[in-house]
Amino acid sequence: MEWFLMAWSRAADFSGRSRRKEYWMFTLLNTMTCAALLIPSMALARIWIGTCFSILLFIYELVSVLPYLSCAVRRLHDTGRSGWWLLIAPIPLINLLLILYFAIDGEPGVNDYGPNPKFSQQPAWID
Repeated sequence: MEWFLMAWSRAADFSGRSRRKEYWMFTLLNTMTCAALLIPSMALARIWIGTCFSILLFIYELVSVLPYLSCAVRRLHDTGRSGWWLLIAPIPLINLLLILYFAIDGEPGVNDYGPNPKFSQQPAWID
């Protein structure tokens, strides 16, 4: 849960790096939250409560776009890539490359985007 909240607290921060765990935990809990709102909205679609769930889902999805984008950009930074790589996301099959980049381990040590977030202090042998 702390990784999910960390992504929300850093929602407007597109600089720096994010660990795989932060990205994937945010993605998992974000998907679960959307499903928790989608299922009742579909099940109760014919009555006004279903409409309320649909409106809540729409608002949540709008609000969660910025934390997702910032977390994804920071995750790409951790692998040494620019956040502009997110622009390939709508392209079928090529977007699988993004999933690969999100899944691989970040660059050890300091890269152009900052220190490695896995270590609070860098070991002496990593410069």
